[in-house]
Amino acid sequence: MPPEGDQLTSDLAALKIDREERPRRGITKPLIYLVILGLLAAAVWALAIPYLKSQVMRREVEVTEVALISPAQAQVELTATGYIQALTVGKVAAKVVGRIAELKVREGETVKKGDVLAQLEDSYARSAVATARAQAAAARARVATQKAQLAETMLQLGREKQLSEKGVSPKANAEDLAAKGLSLKEGVHAAEADAIAADAQVAALEVNLGDMTVTSPIDGTVVEKHAEPGELVGPQTGTTIFDIVDFSSLIVEVDVPESKLRLLKVGTPGEIVLDAFPDRRYRGAALEIGRRVDRSKATVKVKVKFIDPPEGALPDMASRVNFLQKALEAAQMKEPPKQVVPMTAVLDREGGKFVFVIDQDRVHAEGVEIGDKLGEAYVLKKGPIPGTKVVANPMPDLRDGQSIKEKQN
Repeated sequence: MPPEGDQLTSDLAALKIDREERPRRGITKPLIYLVILGLLAAAVWALAIPYLKSQVMRREVEVTEVALISPAQAQVELTATGYIQALTVGKVAAKVVGRIAELKVREGETVKKGDVLAQLEDSYARSAVATARAQAAAARARVATQKAQLAETMLQLGREKQLSEKGVSPKANAEDLAAKGLSLKEGVHAAEADAIAADAQVAALEVNLGDMTVTSPIDGTVVEKHAEPGELVGPQTGTTIFDIVDFSSLIVEVDVPESKLRLLKVGTPGEIVLDAFPDRRYRGAALEIGRRVDRSKATVKVKVKFIDPPEGALPDMASRVNFLQKALEAAQMKEPPKQVVPMTAVLDREGGKFVFVIDQDRVHAEGVEIGDKLGEAYVLKKGPIPGTKVVANPMPDLRDGQSIKEKQN
């Protein structure tokens, strides 16, 4: 065993801190931080820089478009846009609650007023009518029986009166028959009232049975179906079965600025062009000028009727109405519209004429063949279709395929 002093010295030595030794620091965390920062920088470069280039460095261009111009363009005093509406519309629903047994027509079919459109399940209603008819027949039979008894009683009363006057029969017999006659008369009146009530019940149930057959309220075309066989319909359900539109009542409803309302009156001629068929034109005339101004838009609703049959027109189609100084003549209607492009959009480089067509955020050069001048535009014999966006006033250094953004007016 070591001496006590040596043991104490050894223990103190064990507790001494070696200041020469430095703790080791790992190198893993700094490397991880550097890798993360590098990835973030790469993400910023890959996502933010292209976006900034696309928004800041893209060429800003003015935009116009290829249009169709009709021969009536020189007479146009006012142009307004709107949508096709139908003045006569039928929303067909059942008058009574019932389940659809059969639909008699399909969407797109033409119907006449009174045509059967749908049949509801009516077995219960038919049974009720049959029962009521039987009860009415029984009531009428009771009336006939009461009347027959009354007639027989009155005949007997007449004989008894004669016998009583001759003293052959007691006067009480005649008095009894008279009282019986009065009772039978009251019975006849009661039976007739019962018969009338029974007939009224039959009539009411027959009306209810008739309501199980749904008919068309107007002449028109079925444009939409809302219910299927087996579905419960009726006033409580709020379900419409069919929508019917009278296409002969189609009009165009446009918004006219109140500042331009002075140019219009009922009967003002117009040219109607549908967005769906830009190459078709229809003659029209102002039918009705609204009596209320929309203060939020400073416009007035104007209804324009079709003079020509609106073939291909459908409700809610977007439309444009050119109000004219005078009505179009038949010869003008036969002239096809001309496809035009603004003169400022046409370039002449390397011996050919072309325009810069806008395709999303880039432009592509497309060759065109132009004809006569029409105001500030060229008639296009060959080129982009109507409605195509093209660059107006293209810069000299604009190139095919270059990234652009449209200038906001």
